[in-house]
Amino acid sequence: MQGNKITFNVNKKQDFREWYNEIIRKAELIDDRYNIKGLIVYRPRAMRVIKEIYKLLESELEKKGHEPVLFPLLIPEENFQKEAEHVEGFKAETFWVTMGGDEPLNEKLALRPTSETAFYYMYSLWIRGFSDLPLRLYQSVSVYRHETKATRPLIRGREFLWVEAHDAFASKEEALDQVRSDEEVTKRVLEDYLGLPVLFFRRPQWDKFKGAVDTYAADVIMPDGSCLQVASTHYLGENFSRAFNVVFTDKDGKRKFVHQTCYGPGVSRILAALISVHGDNSGLIFPFNVAPIQIVVVPIPGEGVAEYSKNILEKLKQFGFRAFLDDGEDTPGAKFYKWEFLGVPLRIEVGPIEVKEGKVTLADRLTKKKETVELSKLIEYVNNFSLSQVQRLRNRAKEDAEHFMAYASSVQEIKEKLKEGKKVFKVPFCSLELDGTNCAEVIENETGLEVRGELLNDKKPTDEKCIVCGKPANCYVYIAEAY
Repeated sequence: MQGNKITFNVNKKQDFREWYNEIIRKAELIDDRYNIKGLIVYRPRAMRVIKEIYKLLESELEKKGHEPVLFPLLIPEENFQKEAEHVEGFKAETFWVTMGGDEPLNEKLALRPTSETAFYYMYSLWIRGFSDLPLRLYQSVSVYRHETKATRPLIRGREFLWVEAHDAFASKEEALDQVRSDEEVTKRVLEDYLGLPVLFFRRPQWDKFKGAVDTYAADVIMPDGSCLQVASTHYLGENFSRAFNVVFTDKDGKRKFVHQTCYGPGVSRILAALISVHGDNSGLIFPFNVAPIQIVVVPIPGEGVAEYSKNILEKLKQFGFRAFLDDGEDTPGAKFYKWEFLGVPLRIEVGPIEVKEGKVTLADRLTKKKETVELSKLIEYVNNFSLSQVQRLRNRAKEDAEHFMAYASSVQEIKEKLKEGKKVFKVPFCSLELDGTNCAEVIENETGLEVRGELLNDKKPTDEKCIVCGKPANCYVYIAEAY
């Protein structure tokens, strides 16, 4: 931000996509003027949020028994060739390194689009017996894909940040338990800590991760009614262990292939969802626990204010809060506007009256309401605020998401309801197996919406027909426009 002047007057509800495009640039979260298409620069304000998101994800994974590792960025072409479906799925998206200095390489090296083929090569060397299992490892890295669709910063690009966990087990049951654990981690971080509404689907067989037996994914409903996939977990079965010869000797002395899962929460997209779901027409609103600055202290000039404000700042920092004292030359009003725009959850205003009475005035970014409390009760107030703010954000986001939810019993009904605006439709459907592919194509061709999948704990339909083919429906699926 050049100086402190911000011009921002895009209405989020009227034109969400333009609102998003403006806010990520004017708040100096990213810069997409780097001279390679699809690659962006993450600026300090964004990176501070990202670091906090990483901490949350890594902490939850480690609580579930995962250990951190770091694998090479480059993957030999021979690794990709081992699992046919996987290599075919990523063939068009892979960046290849073919030169070392001025010399051609003997073998092409891929910039990792994902790391199954790197991890499992090593798993074949590390896993020998049942005592080596389960093996749960994760890394926090960038991945690279030659995206050919229109790019959108943080949402769709050629480099994005994520965490990827790769797990190996002695049995299918343990692997499926891990999938449920991945769902718990996803919801814990996205819902409990970040206040985002999440729909966790089993994805259709025609739209699963290449090389997986089943794919499960978390979608966030964005403010325009479209879905953004922010995390996915995959049951790989024995597909990769057979390809890479990842075997172990069981307690009965038999050689067996391990069952595997992989999990990938997309940190770039989680940041995009945070910006999109919680922000408003005044700018960003960050959840307290990931905000780059949690509390800003704004002095209102007067006797004793400067020293009083510095004491407040030090007190906040002593208790571990990310606080900032804005003692610049701008007017208090300009400072209020600036920090509201940048999404600081809590503002402390200090003027001569507060100094005289030993109090502080606090402004909630979400509600914009103010409250004056005794200075001696400030830390107690902030602690309570830190717990309540994300809950209030979550409740508001859930209400906004529910506004887009609708039920439809026919393709025609979907078309009629779409005239009112975008929706996420729950519909009876014949099958998420490959025999449902044609019905999904009809839905997409006639409505422009995709079958996202079925919720894991949804009840099965009784006496309902698929909205396309008319066969008995064996599941409810959700269909929506997707980023």
